[in-house]
Amino acid sequence: MSRPRAEVERLCGEATRQKDLAHRRAEFWVKADIALGFPAALLAGVSGAAGLASADARVPAALVALAAAGCAAGAGFLRSDSRRLANKRARQAWAFVEARARMKLAQDRVLPEDLAEVLDSRQAALAAYEGEDPPPGPTPTATPG
Repeated sequence: MSRPRAEVERLCGEATRQKDLAHRRAEFWVKADIALGFPAALLAGVSGAAGLASADARVPAALVALAAAGCAAGAGFLRSDSRRLANKRARQAWAFVEARARMKLAQDRVLPEDLAEVLDSRQAALAAYEGEDPPPGPTPTATPG
């Protein structure tokens, strides 16, 4: 009976690492979204104002507008907003795996059925990156045990 416990301990460690990694990735994509989105908006405003200010400023305004379009296109290509959401979903799913594993480890005996429940939670966490909602079921605090 020590093998299921060892595997649940391993899954708990994996869940902790993956949760922290998903958190760092979500933070990165927030910064990437701001780093591309804010300059795009700022440059678009500056180019519009410069283009309307005088006829001589139209060429520099067009170049600034191209830079703004490049930032906006880069932000759209990277889809940083959807990546941020996917990593937030994954972080929550891995936290669920970690909580479920810790609950199982708090028991005197870890049975193969307990390991199966943690593995099911792990599969849901892996699917969270793809934008799938977690399957309906009990929360970690509602699991009998």
